[in-house]
Amino acid sequence: MEREEQITYRGAVYPWHCDHMGHMNVMWYVGKFDEATWNLLSSVGLTPAYLRDSNRGVAAVEQRLAYKNELFAGDTVFVRSRIFEVRGKVILFAHEMVNAQTLEVAATSHYTAVHIDRGTRKACPFPPHVQAGSESNGANRSAATGTSLE
Repeated sequence: MEREEQITYRGAVYPWHCDHMGHMNVMWYVGKFDEATWNLLSSVGLTPAYLRDSNRGVAAVEQRLAYKNELFAGDTVFVRSRIFEVRGKVILFAHEMVNAQTLEVAATSHYTAVHIDRGTRKACPFPPHVQAGSESNGANRSAATGTSLE
């Protein structure tokens, strides 16, 4: 795993995550990626305390998922994540869900999100500590070099 990537989620596929075709239903991929997102954002200073105390939030404005390999009840998974860029009010990042036993990529998800003022419901700039935190996690360098999780 490259330095810029980090593990942001670990979990399991339970029988109730599976649909009538026997594999994990799409809603659970989204949920697991959402949990990974909050861990990733916390790692750069967008913590629950910061969001509450400053009346700020983060809203996804674009999400692109790709399903690569099926997951079944009993599989364990991890999500590795990378921030590509933080600029002004926007953050670009991606997740890769991996079957922990086979190491096959099960799904990827790419996001564009904005930092918002929850009072006005408008986008606002990220604070300096988030920009600094994202750069220490490899953001902007990865975007410049064109590296990706795929």
